[in-house]
Amino acid sequence: MISFNLRCAKDHVFEAWFQNSAAFEEQVARKSVACPSCGSKKVEKSIMAPRIARGGSGKSDDISPEKMQTMLVKLRETVEENCDYVGGEFPEEARKIHYGEAEHRNIYGEASENDVEELTEEGIEFGRIPWVPTTDS
Repeated sequence: MISFNLRCAKDHVFEAWFQNSAAFEEQVARKSVACPSCGSKKVEKSIMAPRIARGGSGKSDDISPEKMQTMLVKLRETVEENCDYVGGEFPEEARKIHYGEAEHRNIYGEASENDVEELTEEGIEFGRIPWVPTTDS
C-alpha cells in the first residue's frame, strides 16, 4: 500500500491510500477518487514529505545522517523539477492561488516566520521543508 497527499481543484489537500502508483492512476482516470471536503473528482498528487523509516521498526532514528542528507537532496531536486520558484514572493503567490486569483500551480520560495503565521491563520496550506545544499561545496 502507498499513501499520497492529493489536492483537488478547490485546493483542498487530503491523504488517500492505494495499492500502488498504477492503481492511483487508474482510479483517477476513472474519476473514482473524490475530495472528502467538496466532492471534486479533479485531483492530482500534491507535494509531500517522505515518511522515513527503515527495517519495519517505524523509527525515524534508524536513518544515518548521510542517508538523511541524500534523501533531503533528492527531495530538493524533486521540488525544483516540479515546482515554480517564486522566491520572496511566495506568501503573495500562495495567497493568489488559494483565493483563485491565479491558476493553481506548485510553487516554492521563501517566507518569514511572520508570513508563515499569517498564511497559517488564513488557512492556506503549504509545507515547510529543510532546504539543504545539493553539493558539499
